[in-house]
Amino acid sequence: MSMNIVTLLYLAASVCFIQSLKGLSHPTTSIRGNIFGMAGMAIAALTTAALIVEISSDAGRGMGWVLLGLVAGGGYGAWRAKTVEMTKMPELVAFFHSMIGLAAVFIAVAAVAEPQAFGIVRAGEPIPMGNRLELFLGAAIGAITFSGSVIAFGKLSGTYKFRLFQGAPVVFAGQHLLNLALGLLTLGLGLAFMVTGNWTAFFAMLALSFVMGVLIIIPIGGADMPVVVSMLNSYSGWAAAGIGFSLNNAMLIIAGSLVGSSGAILSYIMCKAMNRSFFNVILGGFGQEGAQATQGAVQRNVRSGSADDAAFILSNAETVVIVPGYGLAVARAQHAVKELAEKLTHKGVTVKYAIHPVAGRMPGHMNVLLAEAEVPYDQVFEMEDINAEFGQADVAVILGANDVVNPAALQKGSPIYGMPILEAYKAKTVIVNKRSMAAGYAGLDNELFYMDKTMMVFGDAKKVVEDAVKAVE
Repeated sequence: MSMNIVTLLYLAASVCFIQSLKGLSHPTTSIRGNIFGMAGMAIAALTTAALIVEISSDAGRGMGWVLLGLVAGGGYGAWRAKTVEMTKMPELVAFFHSMIGLAAVFIAVAAVAEPQAFGIVRAGEPIPMGNRLELFLGAAIGAITFSGSVIAFGKLSGTYKFRLFQGAPVVFAGQHLLNLALGLLTLGLGLAFMVTGNWTAFFAMLALSFVMGVLIIIPIGGADMPVVVSMLNSYSGWAAAGIGFSLNNAMLIIAGSLVGSSGAILSYIMCKAMNRSFFNVILGGFGQEGAQATQGAVQRNVRSGSADDAAFILSNAETVVIVPGYGLAVARAQHAVKELAEKLTHKGVTVKYAIHPVAGRMPGHMNVLLAEAEVPYDQVFEMEDINAEFGQADVAVILGANDVVNPAALQKGSPIYGMPILEAYKAKTVIVNKRSMAAGYAGLDNELFYMDKTMMVFGDAKKVVEDAVKAVE
């Protein structure tokens, strides 16, 4: 296969990736976007496999390893995609990010050990300084992505007792100074490797990068995990792009740059949605305030009701806005919610869904859940489009959401002050379904729950909604 054909195929794969990102920007075109993404990856993988056959001195054995990797990785990916629960999707994304980072590290180590095998230099020649810089950056970012994603996985899962895997931030005195010192030392060792080609400097830099990944993520609380997911997505892309430059692989450069830039843009959007500093996110310097917000808060009385009470209120409303949150995802209540919405619609009630950019544990989590239940796209509205309508809504139904509807964001001095929220508190009546009065990830009490017009309906979201469906006349 000539390099012209390889370049053409890689270009075709890159066009598919660009079309994939474009398609994934809107729910109505997301299926087409996924198809483009799969097609692009298939073209890139098959082209790379064909290249290995040609350039390998022992094509049969070389191809055997490639096929083993394709079967093992592809089989595991297909199995995970088939069996993963929607509530576990954020952990799966974090796991995939970690694998991309680790792959970048392995490739960098192999390229440093055998540069001639990758076509970087001829046998016996030293690696050029420019290539050493690219390998240093790719390896360092990959190591940070791997270890940081492992911590994110644990925090998102919420099932591990290991302290670093718990949702609460891990903070200690001098943490930022330690991060700064380690960051400068990592940079210094990387530059030393770039200038001298010293293996000891390279592996010391790599070890410190793994440590940096942990230290960057542990001070971030569970409330900020959506930003962390998009940030790690960006890191994994830049790691791939850095390795692509070293290997002179246009496909890795383009795909990595697309992932890195799109992840960075998404992180910026998430930061705006949470009123966070973009640079603090990159440096792992936020999350502490929210986690320490309401320790020792006094339990107050709320007005509670049953699913039947909620059904009566909803049946007599003209407009209803449903706000899905992570509690809905945990209960897998999206199908029951769609059934409730359909029953209300048949009664002449106007039903809409309000989506906050950071609801759930990853960007777009609620959109994916509603799409799984085949909720019509024209009923789903983003925060900027729906907030003006809460004031005219008869009922706002909050299903397992907390921080994204907390009016504390409007109060100066609050840890989440300035964070844009869904203005459900403006509705004439508010129905909130939660398992308990436990605070959200930010650790803040929610004044919305104590308003006179708010009725709390405690219990599993799926059961509560199913009971309400039966009770709607």
